Amino acid sequence: MHEWNSLSHVRWDCKYHVVIVPKYRQRRLYGQVKRKVGQIIRDLCRQRGVELLEGHLMADHVHMCLKVPPKFSIVFVIGYIKGKSAVRIHRNILEKPRVTGLHFWARGYCVSTVGLDETAIRTYIREQEKIEKQQLELELDE
Repeated sequence: MHEWNSLSHVRWDCKYHVVIVPKYRQRRLYGQVKRKVGQIIRDLCRQRGVELLEGHLMADHVHMCLKVPPKFSIVFVIGYIKGKSAVRIHRNILEKPRVTGLHFWARGYCVSTVGLDETAIRTYIREQEKIEKQQLELELDE
């Protein structure tokens, strides 16, 4: 049976597959930075009441499956996550005292609704590294 959430006047199940990339698609998300960025994103989602169902950080992009209450638009949620995480990354990880005018994420993002294919999308996010390695091996073989 499908499980629905509820607010005062609405029953909802709004899930989105979101991909964000660092500025210039630089390979900046690895090692200690990768763990800290993951924690920052989890904390920001928790603060807004957004449930991070699945997430995976690659060196040059982040895949997330988010469950967003209908009181927030997806544009607001992604803007909040990207904006606040950029400030925290510069402040806590990169240790730059100035917090205005510093960018970490590229301007755009990719988003699609999950619908009833949630398990397929969550599996895709979970196995992202395996898929990328297989694609690289195929390219090298050609």
